[in-house]
Amino acid sequence: MEAHNDAVASISKRLQQFYARREPFKVYHGATNSTRTSEKNRDNTVNTSELNRVLEIDNVKKTALVEPNVSMDKLVEATVGSGLVPLVVMEFPGITVGGGFSGSAGESSSCRHGPFDSTVNWIEIVLPNGEIARASKTEKPDLFWGAASAFGTVGIVTLFEVQLRDAKSFVELTHYPAASFTDARSKIQDEVADPAVEFVDAIAFSSKSFVVCSGRLVDAVPAGSKPRRYLRRRDPWFYLDVQKMAQKARKPVVDYVPLLDYLFRWDRGGFWVARYAFKYFFTPFNRITRSFLDSFMHARVMYHALHKSGLSDTYIIQDVGVSYDAADGFYRWVHQTLNIYPIWLCPIRVRRDAPDSAHGLHADFAEPEGPEFMLNFGIWGPGPRDYGELVRLNRGIEHELHELGGKKTLYAQAYYTEEEFWQTYDRPAYDSVRTKYHASHLPSVYDKVKVDENAKRKAIEGSRMPVALRTVRPFQGLYGVYKAWRGGDYLLQAGKKTAVAGPLPNGN
Repeated sequence: MEAHNDAVASISKRLQQFYARREPFKVYHGATNSTRTSEKNRDNTVNTSELNRVLEIDNVKKTALVEPNVSMDKLVEATVGSGLVPLVVMEFPGITVGGGFSGSAGESSSCRHGPFDSTVNWIEIVLPNGEIARASKTEKPDLFWGAASAFGTVGIVTLFEVQLRDAKSFVELTHYPAASFTDARSKIQDEVADPAVEFVDAIAFSSKSFVVCSGRLVDAVPAGSKPRRYLRRRDPWFYLDVQKMAQKARKPVVDYVPLLDYLFRWDRGGFWVARYAFKYFFTPFNRITRSFLDSFMHARVMYHALHKSGLSDTYIIQDVGVSYDAADGFYRWVHQTLNIYPIWLCPIRVRRDAPDSAHGLHADFAEPEGPEFMLNFGIWGPGPRDYGELVRLNRGIEHELHELGGKKTLYAQAYYTEEEFWQTYDRPAYDSVRTKYHASHLPSVYDKVKVDENAKRKAIEGSRMPVALRTVRPFQGLYGVYKAWRGGDYLLQAGKKTAVAGPLPNGN
């Protein structure tokens, strides 16, 4: 803990300097899975990139003591080595613990355990005035819930105690085909209502083709079955494998997936967003090309390339949630207005059961009369070439959400006006936490997530690509790939060892 305490003391001292001048600051974490443009330099930035260690695994309490920049793959590697696994594991290996806490991250186990922040017992946070505090669901709960989903606008979280559970070697994954959204939504609700089910999500391939994926942990693969793998170069992408099954099967299909392959099943291909890169680069999309380009098809590399190329500004990239009651209406709007497929569907239990949890941006999640679950829609695909039309469609999503009482995950670009934003999120509850804990002088969460045209312009001007080629296909994308190659991100994937399809180290 000595190295951790020294790093936190250094951050505290740095924040005291900013606070004395009431000067806002930015935080450098070392990596990001956000699709928002950012503007940092040494003078206005606090470097927390060294906070990247798993400090302790407690097998008795079933908890992990984790610094914020620990990625999901590193956390899972550490916990599985002790026969444990986090309750919620975000779908991309590069998403960090801090990112999951500050960004309302959820995955297929969130139907049981809620967003990632709900699985955290307590946090250590450096407040903007330099004070080091500890907050939990019972100790300073206003600070705990105020920091959750706040994107660092309440302070810098430097340590987490994360809940774990016993791990098993495989996930028994049952695929249920459905011919309509209503049938798929109903099946999702049925599976969530079954206490034996531990993971639920779904894919909409078209308005007439859906697959609901329902899973539970098991110790072994039954005789006569073989493990289904998704992490190796020669393995199929998960969504393509499910799509192939959906085209053939009329009854449920059961697969047995090694635990790590299931947890990170969406990494290769970044769900399915990487398929658009093949079209963009005039490259055939088949098993041979996917295998040959595999090192560039992982989420870490893709996000780096997306940032550096500026192509994220040409895509619709939104995660949005509505109640079950509103889901059918929202789906109809998405289908008729956007017609983007596939779509990811993921039920998330948003209701907070802890007492005194009505704080922060999502204070309404503590209201017992509010929806217990929201159905998340992952809508990711190329937008129109005209930027004005792209903005109009994104604002249309936000408007429809507001009308239906839904919310969006703010890792993506937000096109709300400030007034519209605070009609959706709880400003009084959020501001009260910021005022109490000395954060009022910092940019608000709206300031951080709104589309920053100035930062976009500076990023474009700072590019070394010739002006004449910056918006020319495929040169813009090639620049992003080049920057990812220069950064070495692809080497992280090329050098990774894939998980073994066998028993866990504790014998489970």
